[in-house]
Amino acid sequence: MADYNGMTAKVTPRGGMRLAIAVLMMVVAVACAPIYRNHGYAPTDEELARITVGKDTRDTVATYIGRPSAEGLLNDVGWYYVESRWKTFGALAPKEEQREVVAISFSDAGVVENVERFGLEKGQIVPISRRVTKENIKSVGLLRQLFGNIGGLSTDALLK
Repeated sequence: MADYNGMTAKVTPRGGMRLAIAVLMMVVAVACAPIYRNHGYAPTDEELARITVGKDTRDTVATYIGRPSAEGLLNDVGWYYVESRWKTFGALAPKEEQREVVAISFSDAGVVENVERFGLEKGQIVPISRRVTKENIKSVGLLRQLFGNIGGLSTDALLK
């Protein structure tokens, strides 16, 4: 028996077992809580609003929102900011829950032509917002052009 401020508490083997089970259940509940990790960086709409299409250059964009971790692969026509959110639950493999890509395209002179934000919906690239110069004849964004041909080629077309 133990005395706590005039109250007597009796610890029985059965009570100790209940306490141990309750503590074990709390530990299991906390251990199975999902863990979220954020990777990369994509500028917010407020930050992108500072960029004027047709006026700003690579240098001013770098000043406003910084340089990206990925640039155009073929001829450095664009900057890509990628942000993703991953969820890990227990012993399961991590799963990507959200991804945003901000693509800023530049002309040959280094002036901003397009500012586009893309998301992922059920594995499909979906444009969320887009600002394009008026004289731009590209009606489809750069990422959509790059990913648009995936699955469009057949072996028959390649062999001909």
